[in-house]
Amino acid sequence: MKLTILGCHSATPRANHNPTAQILEMRGHMFLIDCGEGTQVQLRRNKVKFARIKHIFISHLHGDHFFGLVGLISTFRLLGREAELHVYGPKGIKEAITLQLKLGNSWTNFPLLFHELESTEAQCIFEDDKLTVTTIPLDHRVYTNGFLFQEKPGERKLDYEAAVAAKVDHSYFNKLKQGFDVKNREGVIIDYKDVTTTPDPTKSYAYCSDTAYLPSIVSIIKGATVLYHEATFLKMHEHLCEKTKHSTASQAAEIAKLAEVEQLVLGHFSGRYGDYELFRSEAQVHFQNVLLAEDGKVFEF
Repeated sequence: MKLTILGCHSATPRANHNPTAQILEMRGHMFLIDCGEGTQVQLRRNKVKFARIKHIFISHLHGDHFFGLVGLISTFRLLGREAELHVYGPKGIKEAITLQLKLGNSWTNFPLLFHELESTEAQCIFEDDKLTVTTIPLDHRVYTNGFLFQEKPGERKLDYEAAVAAKVDHSYFNKLKQGFDVKNREGVIIDYKDVTTTPDPTKSYAYCSDTAYLPSIVSIIKGATVLYHEATFLKMHEHLCEKTKHSTASQAAEIAKLAEVEQLVLGHFSGRYGDYELFRSEAQVHFQNVLLAEDGKVFEF
């Protein structure tokens, strides 16, 4: 599981501070999560192949999370894209994007499929044989979702020497890895557990930006491998959270602790601060395993 931070700052873009966008690579997929202004430039800068992006997840319709989307879609068109592009986001995102394409006479030459979200309950919005994506209802000034990406268990691992010693024909190896008992060449039933080992542990990634402190999400993200949680403010400005519906680093860490996640990544920093290590220090009072997002930073889990 690989996470590339394209932008992790709040509100207005600056020369070295890009608004929210990130790439999650998981089980062969390359997901774009949020698409603030300048995202396609950041994709180029980080050498991300545009053609691999098939699914885009937009948390909410504030500009610093989706103003880069129509530009990216337009670039896909100019590059001659033919593959489908799926966009998941709040109701209204289809109208916002297609109106701009219409007025610019820039309809895509590829299937552009919108999946508009309205539910205030967690719901599975994507599933294949490798993973699922579930919404995380958040508390912000407009309708907002986070997203939980969860791997499905993989195949068991074949103990080749044990399988050969048990006289299992090669044609049955895949069955063993799928958890089925098989007959060997002598007609003896071979227990799959005797010639295979357990698969790698599954990984999960919970993305929560933007939101006020919201303990109700804990049951959804419980035990996640990685939690990305917004930390717009330090504790000294906690009084701003109620009005803006954002969180502090301390509050993000409290959520991480309650959810018993393995790793916390903080982001969506307000531009009022110069030393982001203060966010880590405040968070570690409650939760030890804290990483700081940074534009262009790559995490591998």
